[in-house]
Order: sequence, then C-alpha cells, then structure tokens
Amino acid sequence: MFKRFILWDYARASWQYDVMVGIILAFIFLTPRDWFRDQPRIPRAASIVRPAENGGNVLFVDSEVLAGVPEPQRLGRLRAFLKTQPATAKVNVTRVEPILDSEGELQGYMAFVRP
Repeated sequence: MFKRFILWDYARASWQYDVMVGIILAFIFLTPRDWFRDQPRIPRAASIVRPAENGGNVLFVDSEVLAGVPEPQRLGRLRAFLKTQPATAKVNVTRVEPILDSEGELQGYMAFVRP
C-alpha cells in the first residue's frame, strides 16, 4: 500500500486518489510559513540597474521606499534613505523618476546617482 501511495498508483476518482489529493492540499494550506522560513517581502532599498552618464549609476528603488511621499520631497527623502544603507551611503542623488507600467501603476523609481 505504501508503495502504491508513493508511486501514485491509484486510479483517478477512486477514494484513495481523493485522500491523497486531500492530504496534499492540507499540507499546502495548513503548513505554517515558519517551517520554510518564508517571510514577508522586504522592499529592496536600491539595486544598480546600469551605468549612467558622467560616471554615475542608475538605481532601481522599490516603490514602497517612497510610499506616501509627495513629489517635491522625494529627492530629499531618497537621499536620506540611501545614506542609511551601507552600499549606497556615499552616493549623491541627482534626480528621481517614477517608473510606471502600461496601466499607469507605479512600479518603482529610477534614482540617478553619482559617487
């Protein structure tokens, strides 16, 4: 019986097949996320996308980093945020541009920085 269970050797629509599917679904939906170290998504501070003009770089900044910040304050807030990150502490942000998808939803920001 154990061999048939492991090899999935039961006919479809049999009660054994239904029990196996139920066990699999119970495992998927009832297993705590801690067992797999699955954690909520943490916004990426900034990741280098490509080199820019004048020896600078373009960083992709997750939209959650600047969520709720009015447009005139984005540049200053992003500068302050990047100073707290070890990888970007010594960069100077020159401009910030929003990235929108085809439906007009905000995906993130492009931050133009110089060392």
